Amino acid sequence: MIEQLIQESEKVLKDVYQSIDDICFFNSQKVLAAFQAEMVSESDFAGTTGYGYGDVGRDKIERIYARIFKAEDALVRNQFISGTHAISTALFAILRPNDTLLAISGKPYDTLDEIIGLKENPSSLKSFGINYEQIDLVANDFAYDTIKKRVAKGQIKMIAIQRSKGYALRKSLTIKQVAKVIKMIKKIDPSICIMVDNCYCEMVAKEEPCEVGADLCVGSLIKNLGGGMASNGAYIVGRQKYIKLCAERLNMAGEGKAVGPSEGANLNILKGLYLAPNVVKNALKTAVLASYLLEKLGYEVEPKYQEERADIVEMITFKNKNKLMNFIAGIQKGSAVDSFVVPVATDMPGYDRQIIMASGSFTQGSSIELSCDGPLDFPYVAFLQGSLTQEYGKLGLITALQNIEKENNTK
Repeated sequence: MIEQLIQESEKVLKDVYQSIDDICFFNSQKVLAAFQAEMVSESDFAGTTGYGYGDVGRDKIERIYARIFKAEDALVRNQFISGTHAISTALFAILRPNDTLLAISGKPYDTLDEIIGLKENPSSLKSFGINYEQIDLVANDFAYDTIKKRVAKGQIKMIAIQRSKGYALRKSLTIKQVAKVIKMIKKIDPSICIMVDNCYCEMVAKEEPCEVGADLCVGSLIKNLGGGMASNGAYIVGRQKYIKLCAERLNMAGEGKAVGPSEGANLNILKGLYLAPNVVKNALKTAVLASYLLEKLGYEVEPKYQEERADIVEMITFKNKNKLMNFIAGIQKGSAVDSFVVPVATDMPGYDRQIIMASGSFTQGSSIELSCDGPLDFPYVAFLQGSLTQEYGKLGLITALQNIEKENNTK
């Protein structure tokens, strides 16, 4: 019955899928042009060890990223542990004691709590005398008037925007919304550094944050741009003066981008970026299908299948603990790796609540591969993302829905 429902659904979703295909083609052209402009060669796949001096492939990757994002410079390194690590690096690179960081998309993702100092930590920004202020979203958009008034008062060094929703029960922010608020801020005070957390959002649209005025844009390589190939790492792109500071924070003052061995990572970073437009396309089609199916079955979903998407994440509200757990267990059961494992809620580093997560992925924690997770508290929301192919995404959804149906039939 579920397979038949999927077949019927995909006929309805034809136009939505075509729109996703068009964006994929546009972004594929962008990536291919960057590879060709930088004359990628097999010799670029070789890595370096030790200090990493003269890593031609690494340097070429960073020029390619800068081209794709239309940025002045880029820092793309396997020394980054995660997207959070890259964000932390950028914050500590640019902010100084008595500076103020203003978040205008509400509270940032949980893993930044101790970095900012929302949760006490002697290594936080707060411990170095860096101030933090926050302006919440209003009706899933920026509070433009409030932001305008605060920026006009001055004394803000950096503004942070988180596009994806994280575990917040809100819509993710489109590139159009980001462009509008950046234009407003820069008109009042062009000296403010605007940093965008772009995780989960890359190649979902035809434009990226630096194209609409962001000074820095940050993301993870085990999400969209890694294409399922990069085994770790993250990127920061943006204005050259800020990238220099970020490189010196990641490495050391005076050496910055000149050091950092790639140790064989260049091949998979390049291959992943090459595949990224198509992999993002598959993840989006999986999310659209999930949205349509689960709404048909009576669950709350966000975004709706026909709505404009800012990222690859689909939010499903179950309002029932067992249904959440069974859906997530079904995604795990439908995976290629650790399909025999049943996910359980557990404490995780960086979170102050228990998280349940399905991630039968080849790379630990990769969320461009089919994964699903969520906090184990009311209203019991699952955050579904990824899928390297549309077919594997479909199979994972079949297993997850069967898992819920199985529980319903046993009651």
